[in-house]
Amino acid sequence: MSRVKVNGLPNNKMDLCYEALNGSCGKYVRLYSVHIPMLIAVMLITFVTVIGNLLVIISIGHFKQLHTPTNQLILSLALCDFLLGLFVMPLSAARSIQGCWYFGDFLCKLHTCIDITLSTASIFHLVSVSAERCCAVCCPLTYHSCIGFPTVLVMLSTSWLIPAIFAYVITFFELNLQGGKDFYETHVRCVGGCHVFFSHGPAVVTSLVSFYIPGFVIIGIYSRIYMVAQKQARSISHQLNQLRKCYSSRSTRRQAQKATITIAIVVGVFLVCWTPFFLCNILNPFIGYATPPMLIDALVWLGYVNSTLNPFIYAFMYSWFRKAVRIIVTGEIFQHNSSRKPLYL
Repeated sequence: MSRVKVNGLPNNKMDLCYEALNGSCGKYVRLYSVHIPMLIAVMLITFVTVIGNLLVIISIGHFKQLHTPTNQLILSLALCDFLLGLFVMPLSAARSIQGCWYFGDFLCKLHTCIDITLSTASIFHLVSVSAERCCAVCCPLTYHSCIGFPTVLVMLSTSWLIPAIFAYVITFFELNLQGGKDFYETHVRCVGGCHVFFSHGPAVVTSLVSFYIPGFVIIGIYSRIYMVAQKQARSISHQLNQLRKCYSSRSTRRQAQKATITIAIVVGVFLVCWTPFFLCNILNPFIGYATPPMLIDALVWLGYVNSTLNPFIYAFMYSWFRKAVRIIVTGEIFQHNSSRKPLYL
């Protein structure tokens, strides 16, 4: 960035993050008509992400009726989104608004590590949820023997530990710079910056591990679920004469199908939100890092929006979530035995 524009006019003297230091990063200078809406937008996204996912966490954690294997996975996913909104988004907002990082190199690495951990953990959770839904739809008779809380605990441990270890090794051992450290030191590194830089090989490996491989696994699982569900629907259509006898089991099946559709929407939203960033991440080293930093920031925030939208998906699809939120907001949650209130019949 050789020139910046102040109030829409070119300015040959760049505004710097640290005016008194040599090698300082350049500061973003925007019109107030752009700066203020952008500030409001990132603050709103952060606030809604924290509050929305906190409501999901309280709902599933408090009400006994919601303590199911599927909901435990959703609870952990909501915790992941909540932590992203609480610890990652505020610092990312400060960096995105000004283009400067004033919190030191160690906190930059820690922030990057937590960001990669939570983003990767999200899709690992979705792989676990997809596998659980596949078992529920494809093997309903053996579901309870296969998917119990011990199995869910293994899924959750895997979904958290692997991303955390992967992110720590990539960030603190600087494996992301392998093969491109000279370019990073010469053309990217500056005082007051916190750049998430990946050279060619690490960009491919990171994108594959964090997004593409688990993404294709999820798509494969849901393709299998769709085919089995279609087959079951055709079978059920031949048994309508047993409607009364089968009402209870059909009601249970409808709940399972609704849960599957909801998780499919969650997965779809995740892929739509994160695909542009990971596509850019894997291509950027091969096009000479020509992608503008502001565009990368915008794609990162599009990915963050996924964490904002998940609670709204639950609210739209699940009446139990809407009822739980009403109980929480009105203070009924503090009443005696409120944890045993029926949220659905």
